[in-house]
Amino acid sequence: MSHQVPDDGTQLPLMEEFYTIQGEGFNTGKAAYFIRLGGCDVGCHWCDVKESWDAELHPLTHADLIVENASKFPGKAVVVTGGEPLIYNLDYLTAQLQQKGIKTFIETSGAYPLSGSWDWICLSPKKFKAPVPSIGQAAHELKVIVFNKSDFEWAEKHAEMVGPDCKLYLQPEWSKSKEITPLIIDYVMQNPKWEISLQTHKYLNIP
Repeated sequence: MSHQVPDDGTQLPLMEEFYTIQGEGFNTGKAAYFIRLGGCDVGCHWCDVKESWDAELHPLTHADLIVENASKFPGKAVVVTGGEPLIYNLDYLTAQLQQKGIKTFIETSGAYPLSGSWDWICLSPKKFKAPVPSIGQAAHELKVIVFNKSDFEWAEKHAEMVGPDCKLYLQPEWSKSKEITPLIIDYVMQNPKWEISLQTHKYLNIP
């Protein structure tokens, strides 16, 4: 029996929701409520939330309830992530959050067209499914996960997709961070339009 996720986005397959400190990218260190939606067909082998891939495993949850839960916390920022959240229509969810004065952030591979109204769009493209070009133009932040040396060239290709004001980040893949981080340091020193993003939440031992 498969989920029928309503096209209007009033119900979404919710994997988990939690209040924490944002760990990576431009907004590192800020309090935020994370909403992780189930469902992803991008399939990164190093994904640290593979249990998010199958939307069937995660209960359809009314967007109003998600908004109500998020609004209980003092940090008025919500990060919608996944899985790949743009599989779903996020117009309703973001409208309700913004009505309550909550800022909306998304982390997406960009593999699907943009829906929702966002204060901050973090595009983190993946090799397995190319981003939709229009998302590159809308992105505030480009965060490329570096798994091996060839990823620098791949990162530069995506930097050409985004607008001139988009922040550019290189982030070492966690399991290879000891060997990759020195390469990123050298690269950023040679190419200072890029900045380093670290998964600080893993150092802080928080979700």
